[in-house]
Amino acid sequence: MLHHASFAVEDFEKNLHFYDTTLALLGMERLMLFETPEHNVAGYGTKGKPCFWIGEDTKPNKKEFVGKARGFHLAFVANDTEAVQAWHKKCLELGAKDNSGPGPRPHYHPNYYGAFVIDLNGWRIEAATPPVSRTTAIT
Repeated sequence: MLHHASFAVEDFEKNLHFYDTTLALLGMERLMLFETPEHNVAGYGTKGKPCFWIGEDTKPNKKEFVGKARGFHLAFVANDTEAVQAWHKKCLELGAKDNSGPGPRPHYHPNYYGAFVIDLNGWRIEAATPPVSRTTAIT
């Protein structure tokens, strides 16, 4: 089980707005913010526990690779299909690129519903409904 995940971003303030807005649609909120001469970091999660972090290196001449991890993507849990749809729509409104619109993906599991975007930095992110039993249908 993962404890948390993080990645580097460019234009920290713009990314704060993007993730504050889009993750709120999935029930997550910004729980921590650290701004220092070396780096800016924000942590998002629920119930007081950040599980997703974004950060920007602010030291001169020391920039991290952003959006360049081949094959890497993060998936956020959405409570229902409406949340997936709202998240996808808002991501696109805020400048993300569509990477596969909302819809069922029964090849993942019978009740899987998700959407994919490429964020402002080139990171591939997803919102998906949580796994449910085969006898429980998501509408």
